[in-house]
Amino acid sequence: MWKKRDIVTQALEELGLASYVFDMQPEQLESVKRRLDVLIAGWNAEGIRIGYPVGTLGTSDLDQDSGIPDVSIEAVYTNLAVLIGPMFGRVVSETTKARAKFTKDILMARGFIPPRQKIPATMPAGAGNRFSHPFLSPASEPVTDGSGGVIVE
Repeated sequence: MWKKRDIVTQALEELGLASYVFDMQPEQLESVKRRLDVLIAGWNAEGIRIGYPVGTLGTSDLDQDSGIPDVSIEAVYTNLAVLIGPMFGRVVSETTKARAKFTKDILMARGFIPPRQKIPATMPAGAGNRFSHPFLSPASEPVTDGSGGVIVE
């Protein structure tokens, strides 16, 4: 598994700043890590869930495991490079921008989870209904986000 520091370093390398990583101040690396947190939080809001510990936004450690599977890493570091390029006064190459878009589109197609919601009590059961009640019964358990948080009561 990749650590957050590895992703930050790879994004900087994508911008041609790999040799300068050791010269950077800890505050600069921390700032890039916060941008990584924001990037993943935005994806989470879009329905892209890749295993990143979202509950640690802004308070996590650079040496913490990212939880991101290897197949999703390129999407993360290329999109992070596009996000932080202006921060370092770098023009992001068209190749990096294209890879960032392409890999994010793959994540969207592969990992998009549509928002879950309860069936309303007013939903008709349909023509094949063999019960006397013409409407579907709503689920009795709450809908969760997969990490224990309740989306719909």
